[in-house]
Amino acid sequence: MPVVVLAGFLGAGKTTLLNHVLRHADGRRIGVLVNDFGAINIDALLVSGASGGTLNLENGCMCCTTDAGDLAETLATMAAPGTGLGAVLIEASGIAEPKALIRMVLAARSETVAYGGLVYLVDAANFDETVTAHPQVIEHLAIADLVVCNKIDLVPPAAVPALLERIRELNPTAPILPVADAAVDPELFFEPADQIACDDGPRQLTFDELMAEDHGHHDDPGGAHLHATFDSESLETPSAVDPRRLAQFLERPPSGAYRIKGTVYVDLDGHREIAYVVQAVGGFIRVEASSWRGRAPGTSLAVIGAGLDTAATRSALEGVVAQVDGDDVNGILHLTRHLVTAT
Repeated sequence: MPVVVLAGFLGAGKTTLLNHVLRHADGRRIGVLVNDFGAINIDALLVSGASGGTLNLENGCMCCTTDAGDLAETLATMAAPGTGLGAVLIEASGIAEPKALIRMVLAARSETVAYGGLVYLVDAANFDETVTAHPQVIEHLAIADLVVCNKIDLVPPAAVPALLERIRELNPTAPILPVADAAVDPELFFEPADQIACDDGPRQLTFDELMAEDHGHHDDPGGAHLHATFDSESLETPSAVDPRRLAQFLERPPSGAYRIKGTVYVDLDGHREIAYVVQAVGGFIRVEASSWRGRAPGTSLAVIGAGLDTAATRSALEGVVAQVDGDDVNGILHLTRHLVTAT
């Protein structure tokens, strides 16, 4: 279960983004945590009941107020079998320190909980004023895994390229997604709904599956989809990977990459029967061991981002598929050190 930290300065649009995701969850169950003891500003029509610190929403979401002391316990409870949650979004307060929240989530990682990245919102219409008055925003922006440049419709079109370039200077690697009304496609955070229904275990997702059309929401005027703004590059081959090179690729993904996911084949003694399912967000890596379940071994990887140099990404992908050096006996350790062992 990915745990995504949602941060941004006051008024950037965090709650608007959260509401958009909840409204377009398409049957997915979502966990929402608020990192302070305030009430989350969710439209009243979405709330069907409340009990203590938990709100039960019409789409199956549950929202909790929590603090650092019980975060790990709360996440473990939300990831327990039977809850059916596809992801957890932590909405930070406008004055929260994202680094502290990231450390909390990383400390809470387990075989059922994974860090899903820092999504940082900026107010495009007031960006210069914000960073001048609150320079700490620059530090927060620099560590984001995805930058959502919200309220882009309030910026004169001629000024947009310069604004995006200023953000790129502060964070040279994260994808930058310009949107209006914080309309970020929920497919960025979750598995496709149809995949959840039929999945019988870990396997790679093709980019088409990952970005499956959300047919029920195409008439939403604010529902901008990632298809128009995100790029992808993928690799599918029966060849094995060099585990050392693959680890380097996951740890230092191409500029603009937000998410890497797939299944890889390692042609080494003791590893040929294992289908390694790899996931990476912002350089944070999770590897799971599965089986081929009657499938022919092979390698399938997809890279998703904004502003990707697709030629360079394709070259980097092809670079992980190579003849393993027989003398590199420790190469596999670079991959398996990220392995999550199920209990």
